[in-house]
Amino acid sequence: MDSAAASATPPLTVGETTGAPAVASAALPASRPRRLRRALLWGLLVALLAVAQTLLVALTVRYEAWRALDAAEAAAAEAVTSVRRDLLRVTHAIQAVTWLEPDDPAWRPAAARLLREIPELRRLEWRDRRIAVVAAVEAPLGPPLFARIPRPELEAEADLACRDARRASAPAFSRSYFVPTLEGTGQEMMDLCVPALRDGREAGFVVATLGLPALLEAAADRSRELQRYELSFVEADGARLARAGGRRGAGVHTALQVLDLPGQTLRLRADSQAGRPSLIPTLTLALVLGLSIGLFAVVFLLARDVRRRAQAEHALAESLGFRKAMEDSLSTGLRARDMAGAITYVNPAFCAMVGFSAEELRAVRPPAPPLYWPPERVAEYAERQRRRLAGGAVARAQREDFETLFMRRNGERFPAMVYEAPLLDGEGRQTGWMGSVLDLTAQRRIEELSRQQHERLQASARLATVGEMASLLSHELNQPLAAIASYSTGSLNLLDAAPHPTGGGTGTAGGADAALPAVADDIAPLLRQALARIAEQAERAGRVIKSVHDFVRRREQQRETIAVDLLLEAVLPLVRLQARKCAVQVELDLPRPPARMPRVVCDRTMLEQVLLNLARNGIQAMEADTPAAHRTLVIAARRDDDGARVRFEIADGGPGIAPEVVARLFTPFFTTRAEGMGLGLSLCRTVVEQHGGTLEFAPGANGRGTVFRFTLPGAKPGAKPDASADLADAGADDRARRGERDGEQDSDQDSERDSEGDGKGDRKGR
Repeated sequence: MDSAAASATPPLTVGETTGAPAVASAALPASRPRRLRRALLWGLLVALLAVAQTLLVALTVRYEAWRALDAAEAAAAEAVTSVRRDLLRVTHAIQAVTWLEPDDPAWRPAAARLLREIPELRRLEWRDRRIAVVAAVEAPLGPPLFARIPRPELEAEADLACRDARRASAPAFSRSYFVPTLEGTGQEMMDLCVPALRDGREAGFVVATLGLPALLEAAADRSRELQRYELSFVEADGARLARAGGRRGAGVHTALQVLDLPGQTLRLRADSQAGRPSLIPTLTLALVLGLSIGLFAVVFLLARDVRRRAQAEHALAESLGFRKAMEDSLSTGLRARDMAGAITYVNPAFCAMVGFSAEELRAVRPPAPPLYWPPERVAEYAERQRRRLAGGAVARAQREDFETLFMRRNGERFPAMVYEAPLLDGEGRQTGWMGSVLDLTAQRRIEELSRQQHERLQASARLATVGEMASLLSHELNQPLAAIASYSTGSLNLLDAAPHPTGGGTGTAGGADAALPAVADDIAPLLRQALARIAEQAERAGRVIKSVHDFVRRREQQRETIAVDLLLEAVLPLVRLQARKCAVQVELDLPRPPARMPRVVCDRTMLEQVLLNLARNGIQAMEADTPAAHRTLVIAARRDDDGARVRFEIADGGPGIAPEVVARLFTPFFTTRAEGMGLGLSLCRTVVEQHGGTLEFAPGANGRGTVFRFTLPGAKPGAKPDASADLADAGADDRARRGERDGEQDSDQDSERDSEGDGKGDRKGR
């Protein structure tokens, strides 16, 4: 009735007073569609949520089913792998038994031990080439396998397996067969036939009877995951042959895997013990999904925090990268060590310096020494590190710089400078030491070059000084030597002109004439001898000074052809005088007869000085610690095999030359004697090389002393000696004979004068 009245109400006109009820009635239809739309939206949202939840539950259930099936497939594959591995292990063990003969006493114990160790094995049989049983061993645990049905009635499968093994010359498995037991039960068995080969020929077979349930139980016991499934071997039609597992499978999630064996194919089924999934897990997942929406805000906040953290990490990474770039670009090695001395950080420069990688250096832990410590310095470096570690906090916190010796990977030693300071963490606590290492190899090389250049400059200056001194000596000493020669010649002439004691000659002055015969009778021979020596040594000194002067001036030397024995006899008196004072025996080793004596072309005076210097060095080497039996100086001369050169050797029995002296032996101004100048051997080598020869040395033949050798050009066969050389040789022979005879007379008659003469001769020789 209200609606009809409302519908029959006429339109409003201006001036009517029914406006308020009309507005209220118009607002009702406007609010009703809004509520309907809101309810529709909420219903649609609820429907969408319900559909979403339903789909979520359905998908979750299906996902769980798929996951259970995948797990069953994985379990079946794992079980097949485990069974195959067990069968392979059994095969290898049985192959070891095939090497024993059945009549060997060791075969049965070995088979019994194998049955005890492998519970899957129930019986081992040795069969001959006709596949007839020769020997058999039962498993010690459990009743006999073939107690109810004899073995011959069940060996058809074993015969087929052995024939397959014979054809393939490899182990073969038989088809499974059921063996009943005395308890009224039974189990499925399978035979493994392994051929026994001797030198490639068949000698028989070893047949092992395996229990299929035992194989499954061994696989299940080995994996906790497999214990959630019922494992069984089934036939193609699904008939179960053997099973393992405490609980039956639910039959919901099953998987089948094929086990291929030589001669046999088994099917292994894994049946999950879990049934169909309930709805509770899926609803829980739905609730988690709902809660995940509530966590969106948290995720948003976390995302913002992660973004800020990423920015901070990026800045930190840039800072670390910049620092690492600086450390890698340094040519100075950096090394960080902890409080125990172990290396915690090294930069590439340090690795390149020592030749070891950072991993190798960090892998060494105390008390093992670092790889770059030289073996001969390990004890010293370890003691230095121990003192620093034991010195307390004050000692550990001190900065330290020191020079040390490190070793590269190839064994090369190199000097290094280490600057080390305490390594502090953010709280100011010391966590180790940070050190920088400088390779001083290049610096040492530059210093060595500078030192060598300095020494060469000094040597050049000394040689220049020696040249000036030699020139001055040759100029200044020629005058007194000429006067000595003149006086000695005049004295000899006066003695020759003096009347003989028995002649009764008269002189110009009565007193002098009366005294002269008496002087001639008493001391005339000695005076003549002394004056002859004066003349001889003055002449020799003049030749020496002239040769030194020519040598310093680099003038052309006057060379002559002279026999070796004459060259040696000219210096033997002076050598023997010094040898007599040092109790040294002088021996000559020259060719015999004299006709075979080699001749050399040389500057006689300079070569005499070379021989005299080398002989004196050998005598001086035997002064201190050489026993009397070894004090022998041997001077030898021989022509080389080709005959073009003559080789001289001066051998002593002294202690030899120290290794540290060998490298500097011929260096000018280097000497091991306090009174020496260090020019003798250097000048000797220069003189020999100017003659086209070489001067070298070697240890003595008997392990003692040193042998100096030099070569000179030999005179051509048939060449005549120079006239001056003949005269000089004759004079040298006469002087040598007089020197030896005078030496003998001096030693017998006047030792004091002889020692004075020796000292003069020694000084002149030097």
